[in-house]
Amino acid sequence: MKREVLLYLKNNPLEYVSGEQLSTLFGVSRTAIWKVINELKREGYIIESSSKKGYRLSPDSDVLNSFEISEELKTKVLGRNIIYFDQIDSTNNYAKRIALEGSEEGTLVVADCQTSGRGRLGRDWNSANKKGIWMSLVLRPDIPFEEVQMLTLAASVAVVQALDEMAEIKAGIKWPNDIIINGKKVCGILVEMNMEIESINFLVLGIGLNVNQQKEDFPEELSDKATSLKMHLETLGIRKNIKRSQLIAAILLKFEAIYDKVKCGDFGYIISEWKKHSVTLGREVSIIYKDRQYKGIAQDITKDGKLIVECEDGTVKEVFSGEVSVRGLLGYC
Repeated sequence: MKREVLLYLKNNPLEYVSGEQLSTLFGVSRTAIWKVINELKREGYIIESSSKKGYRLSPDSDVLNSFEISEELKTKVLGRNIIYFDQIDSTNNYAKRIALEGSEEGTLVVADCQTSGRGRLGRDWNSANKKGIWMSLVLRPDIPFEEVQMLTLAASVAVVQALDEMAEIKAGIKWPNDIIINGKKVCGILVEMNMEIESINFLVLGIGLNVNQQKEDFPEELSDKATSLKMHLETLGIRKNIKRSQLIAAILLKFEAIYDKVKCGDFGYIISEWKKHSVTLGREVSIIYKDRQYKGIAQDITKDGKLIVECEDGTVKEVFSGEVSVRGLLGYC
């Protein structure tokens, strides 16, 4: 009955509904309705109560769970199987475990809080409780290893497109897949894979997106490097919380369309969109790979997603991995 009461409140967002109406509608006592309302409040739903008018669901509610995400989904495959955790060590870790056990293509693992979230190169990822999107997808594409980089580029394009469409936020992409707003990082993407000599068994695509954090939610060492969608909107004079379930659904829908292009080897659109949103190309970069460091100008990307850099000594390198800093972004070194 809890979901039925919630759906009724969702479908009547502008009016109060009395406890008596709800009890009559669902054939239960007003006490039972009161208990359901309190349970929904404990889950995080903001429900306005009036002794004379009844109950009304606030549009400011930002609850993340399997039900809320599935209500928003318009995908065919991605996210149709959702595993939600209030708290977990890492959605990527869990996704890898269930992928080994045979979980289906497109399975989504999402959490309200990660205790051991991580980004590229083994770095920790700050995962504030109930304020960001921490999710991982199990993917089983039939593609060669050398095309895996296109998945990371595709995911970054999907995130940028979803932010623009849903919140009119113009974000950029730092190679290969960090999402940047006003020179600060708002989202990181991590792809991990399990493979044999000649084939990929599965990939796990992890996305960490700062949504409703305030500056005080970030540790001091990140305060000048990280931002959130809410913080960015506030600089524009817009004060609102973004519903994470809606944003997850938007990202999955965008990614599903681009993922289909990756699986059939159609990379032209992905490269074109990535370049359109790039904050790396044409700028001075510093690259650290293993124990070597060099600087140059980022010129282009190859057809399989490598970064082409003209170094200070005139040589040209194709960068597949490593730490890339862009002058003017994230504390360029």
